Amino acid sequence: MSRHPSITAVRRRLSSGADRVAAGIERRFAIDARALAAFRIALGLLLLADLALRARNLEAFYTDAGVLPRRALFSDYSQVYSLHALSGEAWAIALLFVLAGGVALAMTVGYRTRLATICSWLLLVSLHARNPMVLNGGDVLLRLLVFWAMFLPLSERWAVDAYRPETARATVANVATMALLLQVVVMYVSNAIHKSRGELWFGGEAVAYVFSLDYMFTYLLGDVLTAYPELLRLMTYLWVALLVCTPLLLLLTGWPRAALAGAFAGMHIGMLVTMRIGLFPLVVVAALVPFFPPVVWDRLTAAVARTGLAGPLRNTVERFRRCRPERSMADVVGTAVVPSHRFLTAGVARGRSLLSTAVPAVFLVLVVLSNAQALGYTQVPDAGETALEATETDQSWRMFAPEPLRTDGWFHAPADLENGSRVDAMHRSAVNWNPPPSHEDVYPTTRWRKYLANMESGDNENHQSYVSNYLCERWNDDHQTDIERLELYYMAQESEPYNETEPVTSIKLREYDCDGAFVQD
Repeated sequence: MSRHPSITAVRRRLSSGADRVAAGIERRFAIDARALAAFRIALGLLLLADLALRARNLEAFYTDAGVLPRRALFSDYSQVYSLHALSGEAWAIALLFVLAGGVALAMTVGYRTRLATICSWLLLVSLHARNPMVLNGGDVLLRLLVFWAMFLPLSERWAVDAYRPETARATVANVATMALLLQVVVMYVSNAIHKSRGELWFGGEAVAYVFSLDYMFTYLLGDVLTAYPELLRLMTYLWVALLVCTPLLLLLTGWPRAALAGAFAGMHIGMLVTMRIGLFPLVVVAALVPFFPPVVWDRLTAAVARTGLAGPLRNTVERFRRCRPERSMADVVGTAVVPSHRFLTAGVARGRSLLSTAVPAVFLVLVVLSNAQALGYTQVPDAGETALEATETDQSWRMFAPEPLRTDGWFHAPADLENGSRVDAMHRSAVNWNPPPSHEDVYPTTRWRKYLANMESGDNENHQSYVSNYLCERWNDDHQTDIERLELYYMAQESEPYNETEPVTSIKLREYDCDGAFVQD
């Protein structure tokens, strides 16, 4: 008889221990509802900013008059699923931009949030598929964040959809919140492992090499910091230390987690004012927002209340809320008299449960496998590879890894006109082989820098013809004297920190006859 109490006590201790472990896991993967709302707003604003920046080169990158007309797109990429490829006219692409901006705005204010998020993701995937040559790590991360956002309750706070904010959950902990947080951690860990396979990052020299890429990346404060080598070495070690501490983003809670997430965000803001890498720093900052725990949002809420802005903001949201119907379609179906509608309601509920639990769980496993495959640790099964490719969720985080580039450069396109004179079709000016005075004279936007860098690589030789054809047509459309023939050159210059006298190597990429066939070898 003395044995039974001991067995019962052991079971209780095991049960209590399991409960504590489960509570600890739930606490670390829970996201404050206000953080989810801020995350939604940040994503919506980023989508709007991304569209505005891309619109500057709408014709060049997304129409048949640009560097990748649809005949080239369909030739080089066997499977293209893109609404943006249904037409090659600028007006059609502009309409899709406006549509994407509308659903991004709806997502920002939290109106029909789930539908707006799904539409935003579909339009973003379509846009990315239209011209993969201009994509960077920030585009991949933004696409992934919107993908995970589809499974999250983003409209319980600070949203037009929030009918009764007082009944909203304080925190949310489910498979989707786990996936969102792990996505960021996996990105950092994967990048850290890639960087460890080089020498410059753990040797303290990497940031100096990055900032020596004057034409490709460095600008604003980056140009100033190049004069302080010890500070650049310190920044290298600080960034490596943060990457090594990445798992603590999940293990820590409360203010320690907030401090670490803030340190990451601060480093990315530093990147924003030192390197021309587009929206990537702001996308990562948005991805870090869900890591900030309730203690931070309590302080922020109190601070906003003290400023007197809380009331006007609440009234503004309430005015928007009055503009939408009082009852959703689910409410109408749920209160219908016809019994079959109750069955339909139950089916919708089961479908939502599957969408918010099973689907993100499967893709969370696939995303981890995708990163492990990129690191050479495993292989994703064929079915999983198909799912990753179909949803554009496959990934590899090699930003400046294993080492930064050691070659900087710019482009020239000397061209012969029909009247015998010569011009630079790339810069639409006289031919000048001297180094450009500034990076703006080489890459007018970060999209152009990414495109030209990809075009120059050996695996994209067709694009050297595509861009040559674009330069010919651009000039001929704007001038009375046409280009007959042009040459495309890449001027490569080794990037050695603190040395501005590196030799320049002229590399001829292509000779192109403007009156010849579209693609020429």
